[in-house]
Amino acid sequence: MNKKNQKGFTLILSLVLLLVMSLMGGSLIVISSSDHQSNNTSDEYQQTFYVAEHALIEAEKFLINQMMGPWVDPGELTPPGAGATAQELEAHNNYVAQLQTLAAGNGGFARNTDGSSPWPNGRGIPTNITNVLSTPCSTSFRNLLKDDAGNTLVAVHQTLWNFGELIEPILNTESASEEEIEHMKRYRWEFFAINVGRSTFKGAGTSLKKTSTNAQQQGNAYKLYGCGYFMPKGTALNDIDDPEILIPLETLVILSG
Repeated sequence: MNKKNQKGFTLILSLVLLLVMSLMGGSLIVISSSDHQSNNTSDEYQQTFYVAEHALIEAEKFLINQMMGPWVDPGELTPPGAGATAQELEAHNNYVAQLQTLAAGNGGFARNTDGSSPWPNGRGIPTNITNVLSTPCSTSFRNLLKDDAGNTLVAVHQTLWNFGELIEPILNTESASEEEIEHMKRYRWEFFAINVGRSTFKGAGTSLKKTSTNAQQQGNAYKLYGCGYFMPKGTALNDIDDPEILIPLETLVILSG
């Protein structure tokens, strides 16, 4: 009787063990998939942070270029007006020829160091002359000073920069896939800068004289704001309205001048 009652027990036990092992295997697959997705999201946040840092670098480069002389195509410089003298025309043509010589070995661009056309049309110290644009980046900063009309004046505000297009030549050199290139084009950046006035800074000297010390100098202080964007898949290259990830950064720089 006992032997007859035990018939089929092994089959039932096998089915139970198979069910338990199937549940454990499914759980491991779900956990592994979740970890993979989490790693991808972490990588995207990290990359967006790097793009935001790049935005701050681009903002500082812009200010330095304006103070040292913006990069221009010499052929696009505006000649003197109709009332210019022969000497002024000759001086302009000689200056353009000089810039063209410099531009020949520099991708067709040269610094316009002529101070006769001050900022914002030429070399000079950038000042706050335009209203900040309303973008997801600018609205993410709550500490921007506003006038009575609710506007924030900035020296410059540039947006719709695409990080993937910037590094596309490098990706092509490394034989990156089209999928990878398109993925990198989902990263965008923008920046704006505010002139916050004059400020002192210490310039370290390298003189061997015993009297040489770190002297305080006057410089122009700028608050730099930069953002990195990671846009949803399929977003147009000129669209930054609804980012999947937005990382805002800010810093303060003092430029001598």
